[in-house]
Amino acid sequence: MQFIARILTLILSFLITNFGFRNFHKFKLTILLFGLITGVYGQVNDTISIENVNVIPMDKEINLKNQNVLIADGKIISIEPFKREAIHTSHQVIDGTGKYLMPGFSEMHYHWRNKQGGIDRDFKLLVANGVTTVRNMAEYDWQDHMSIKDSIQKDKKFGPNYFTTGPYLNSNNLNTIEDAIAVVNLHKDKDYDFIKLADNLNKVVYLKVLEEAQKYHIPVIGHAQREMPLEFSLRMKSIEHVEEFVYVFNNEQRKDTLFLKQVIKQIKATRTVVVPTLVVFDFIIKCLDDQTFFKLNEYKNAQYMLTSDFKYWYSDENPFRKNLKGKVTDGMDALPRLEGYFEWMKTFTKMLADANVPLMTGSDTFGFVVPGFSLHEEFQFLNECGLTPFEILKATTITPAKYLNTIATEGTVSVGKNANLVLLNNNPIDDIKNTQTIEGVILKGKWLDREKLNSLLEDVQSLNK
Repeated sequence: MQFIARILTLILSFLITNFGFRNFHKFKLTILLFGLITGVYGQVNDTISIENVNVIPMDKEINLKNQNVLIADGKIISIEPFKREAIHTSHQVIDGTGKYLMPGFSEMHYHWRNKQGGIDRDFKLLVANGVTTVRNMAEYDWQDHMSIKDSIQKDKKFGPNYFTTGPYLNSNNLNTIEDAIAVVNLHKDKDYDFIKLADNLNKVVYLKVLEEAQKYHIPVIGHAQREMPLEFSLRMKSIEHVEEFVYVFNNEQRKDTLFLKQVIKQIKATRTVVVPTLVVFDFIIKCLDDQTFFKLNEYKNAQYMLTSDFKYWYSDENPFRKNLKGKVTDGMDALPRLEGYFEWMKTFTKMLADANVPLMTGSDTFGFVVPGFSLHEEFQFLNECGLTPFEILKATTITPAKYLNTIATEGTVSVGKNANLVLLNNNPIDDIKNTQTIEGVILKGKWLDREKLNSLLEDVQSLNK
């Protein structure tokens, strides 16, 4: 039955493309086909019409006012100017008057860190915050992310588009050439999307990982190799955390504007993508300052943390308070040192953006950096750096789609693209804070209204009862 529906949808899409949605009522065949589709989808899928909505397509900085967006079989099949006389035969009609439709957001540096509630808990938080694509950045010993990805793809598990790295790798895992070959073979056999590296690897081992990974077309990503010249790190597809550049450069280099401009040209030439993750660094700083730390008790999104997690991070067992608070290095306390680093990181992020180095949004999701909500906080920090709302929106939509090689079906609101969308009550191009005014989410062609999104959040809160 679904195959028949798909064929009918393709025919409908052809007719609308060639004759226009506003001429819908003139074609009896179209009406018949659409009626058949609606009947079939009543059993297997939804057909959705979002009416009189403002569309932010993201292929350029524009707001297409008062549009009808037609979705069937999980695809956008028509975007046309709104006409009140249009015949409504859709399975579901959504009033988009005064609202803004854009691609779903991408959380490109995510970690699943808590067993309680499973990854389903995190998925509910992510989707409720408009995240329709997520990239997991480590598979820990007790996890199986390829099984999670397979379940999502087969619609056996509710969740966003899912991409994952293999195990978290550092010099403890990669000591020899043999280790490098074995690790890459593991990633090839399990079909992970990325190899994630951290720590300072031996140069020979690091180069062997890159060489072996290239044989099987597995992208290598991760932290910078701090003990090697920057050029070595730029052989990876992306560098995670703008913080890494603090450690790659010395104190004098970080102060040298001419040096930094030359370095940025080098980064741009290699097309290396950078994921700043500013929000997590801000959280670390808050942990070291008693005044800001104790105010975390008032953080509104802490209600979505697990009780045990909250108690751990809101205590002196918090590893940043335990290991960094009051620590003096080279005559400087850790707190002002990290505050200085953070200001530099924001300045450098702005320099990267001004040079059109591709940036992506991610938040690292640990401690009080709560999945889903933390991505919007990252948007705020990028805005504080001086990025425009549109630049930030690109970093969470079209740039991730290009990076993940899904641009043919994701990243913009366009005919033929997958219906992974967010409906907002206010225009995010006017103010990036408006990404938080979520009226609903369309995930894989399924409409989740505000009531449903609220129920997802309530499910998360119920784990603490």
